Amino acid sequence: MTFRQLLLLLRFPLAFAMLGLAGTPGIGQAASEAQLKAAYLVNFLKYVEWPDSHPTLTICLFGRDSIAPYLTSYEGRQVAGRELRVRRVSSAEHLADCQELFVPESEEARFAAVLRWADKLPILTVSDGESFLREGGAIALIRGEGRLQFDINTDAVNRAGLKAGSPMLRLARQVSGGSR
Repeated sequence: MTFRQLLLLLRFPLAFAMLGLAGTPGIGQAASEAQLKAAYLVNFLKYVEWPDSHPTLTICLFGRDSIAPYLTSYEGRQVAGRELRVRRVSSAEHLADCQELFVPESEEARFAAVLRWADKLPILTVSDGESFLREGGAIALIRGEGRLQFDINTDAVNRAGLKAGSPMLRLARQVSGGSR
């Protein structure tokens, strides 16, 4: 699924449900949102340039989140010509091979500490917490206007030595720290 197709599904939630992508029966809206967040994380990898070329792309998960089960379905697939891996991290020492780090809203009290771990490393930091960008994170997944959207802090992206592609910047709800 392309990034643009994903956004179309987000704009038309009924179409999303009709396609049978809402997750396991009985889980409901929470599962649908977690599945969308997982898809966003994978798609972000396609629109960011890293300074080093790794044979794999690794999404690292910190803390308790609801998206890990949905990310496992992507594991092993090719994303931007590289194999996707997913793993959990619990300390700064575990970030060495991470290209993307997801810190869930439930870990809001630790945003600052985790962002210090990733400071100046080539890691795209992402959260679904509203205060994440203010704390210095790169991307915040935000529920707004009845759909899941994202905001980008280009200062944080640049500080990590990364480059966000213009298609991703155009699709962002809000870009801070620089221009689209």
